[in-house]
Amino acid sequence: MQYRNFKKTGEELSLLGVGTMRLPLLESGEIDEDQAIAMIRKAIDSGVNYVDTAYMYHDGLSEVITGKALKDGYREKVFLADKMPAWYAKSPEDVEAIFEEQLKRLDVDSIDMYLVHNISAPIWKLVQKHNVLPFLEEQKAKGRIKHIGFSFHDELPLFKEVVDSYDWDFCQIQLNYMDADFQAGVEGLKYAAGKGLSVIIMEPLKGGKITDSIPESIQQMWDSAEIRRTPVEWAFKWVANFPEVTTILSGMSNMAQLEDNIRIFQDLKADSLTEKEAAIIKNVADQYNSLIQYSCTACKYCLPCTVKINIPGVISYYNDWFLFGQNPKIREDYLTWNGPGRRAEDCTDCKVCESKCPQGLPISDIMRQAYKQFR
Repeated sequence: MQYRNFKKTGEELSLLGVGTMRLPLLESGEIDEDQAIAMIRKAIDSGVNYVDTAYMYHDGLSEVITGKALKDGYREKVFLADKMPAWYAKSPEDVEAIFEEQLKRLDVDSIDMYLVHNISAPIWKLVQKHNVLPFLEEQKAKGRIKHIGFSFHDELPLFKEVVDSYDWDFCQIQLNYMDADFQAGVEGLKYAAGKGLSVIIMEPLKGGKITDSIPESIQQMWDSAEIRRTPVEWAFKWVANFPEVTTILSGMSNMAQLEDNIRIFQDLKADSLTEKEAAIIKNVADQYNSLIQYSCTACKYCLPCTVKINIPGVISYYNDWFLFGQNPKIREDYLTWNGPGRRAEDCTDCKVCESKCPQGLPISDIMRQAYKQFR
C-alpha cells in the first residue's frame, strides 16, 4: 500500500481510503452487513488506514456498520472520518445532538478526521449561523476530534474563500479526469495544498460512470496506449499523479472491487504519467463530456424524493441513452425497473432535490426531458 504524509502532523495516510457511501447490498436492497464488515476489515488488513463515513449515508446505517467493523482492535489501526451535515440542524443545539448521535452510532469516544459536510454557499451560511466551527473546536480541545476539515461541492471562488476563512487541517473535494475544472478542481487542489491543507479526493471514478459500460469510442482510445490498463486503473492513476493528493476515497460495493483497488494502489505514484498517457486521458475526458448529458455521480443526496422517484436511476438511463447510441433496450429497462408512480413524469417540480444536489443539477428539467425521451 502506498502512503502519503498528512501535512499538519506528518502522519502517514494510505493513498487508498475506504468510502462507505456505496456499501454492498442484498437483493432486498438492504446492506449486506456481513460482507460490508468483511470488506472494511480486509482493506485494513491490506494496509488501508483511512475509513470514511457520514451521518446520512445509507440512512445512518453506514456509521453503525463502520463502527461494528472497527471492533476487535481495528479502530486503533485507522483514521476514522465522519462529517457534520449542517443542513440537518436548525440550531446550535442540533449540531451538538447530531455529533453525539454519531459517536453513539459509531460506538467510539472520538473521531480522527471530522469534516463540515458538503459545503456550498447556503450550507456555509448555516455553518456560520449555527456556530459549527466553535463547537468543533470545543470537541477538539476535549480530545473527541483530532483534525477539523471540510468537504466541498460548489464553485472555485467559494472554495478559496472557505480555505482562507479558517485554520483547517484538511479538506475533501471531488476530482476525476472528467471534472478537472469542475467545482474546486485541479486549481482548488493546488490552492488548498499550497495553504498547507491535506486534500482527500472523493468521486475518483465519478460514481463508476467512467469505468462501467465503456463506449466503443472510449475503449479504442484506451487501447491506443502503449501500456494496457483497465479504465479503473487509468482513472486512479490520473488522480494519484498529483503529489498534492493525500488520500483517494473509493466507494467499493463488493469484494472484487476492493481486491482490484488494493492491487492497483500498490503501484500508484505521483508524477508518473507520461505526456502521451496524459493526452490519451484528456481525449477520453473530452469524448465523455461530449456524450454525457448530465454529470450525476449517483451520490443519492437528492433522495428521498417527495414522490419516491429514483432520481439517480432516471438520470443514469437518460445519460445512457446518449452514451450508447439510443439503444432501444435502455428505454425498455427504464420502463421495466422504474414502476408506475416512480417515473420521471411523476415529478411535481417541487425542487427539494435540487437544493440538496452537490452537482447543482436542474433535476426537475431533467425529469421532464427524460419523460419526453422515454414515453
